[in-house]
Amino acid sequence: MYDASVGVFVPYLRNLSALLDKGVAYAESRKFNPAVLLGMRMAPNMYDLAQQVGEACRHATVAPALLAQREPVALPALEHDMAGLQARIATSIEFIEGLPRAEIDAAAELNVFFRLKNGTELPFTGRTLLLTFSMPQFFFHVTTAYDLLRHAGVELVKRDFLGPRER
Repeated sequence: MYDASVGVFVPYLRNLSALLDKGVAYAESRKFNPAVLLGMRMAPNMYDLAQQVGEACRHATVAPALLAQREPVALPALEHDMAGLQARIATSIEFIEGLPRAEIDAAAELNVFFRLKNGTELPFTGRTLLLTFSMPQFFFHVTTAYDLLRHAGVELVKRDFLGPRER
């Protein structure tokens, strides 16, 4: 469970951070404010890039916290600036890397409740939370962030999404 949660969230959060860095470099090379990228969205009723990053961080921190039976980290307020988003990603990584492996590994059958923003609580076992809710949500938001940057003209390839290959 630890490898399937923390072991996946951390490298992809790092990849997301690198995607944002490429977005900043792209904007600076074309002489526009990188914050313009953060307001981009694919449809009027869809989260913008900043919110996509925020939601990726939320799912990456809440699920492992629930598995470890800890309170999720209080993430900084969602800012529409690259430095604020990078701080959010760094805080997320630091938090989930500090969670206890043994407790997360033992949480497959643990009964947990994921609280939606509207206050509704969804019941799961640790395994179903991770595999059928949080992981798909996380990858939806990371993929959408990648797609928004790519659509804006940032030169990205699949390797940027997947990150460096670990040996």
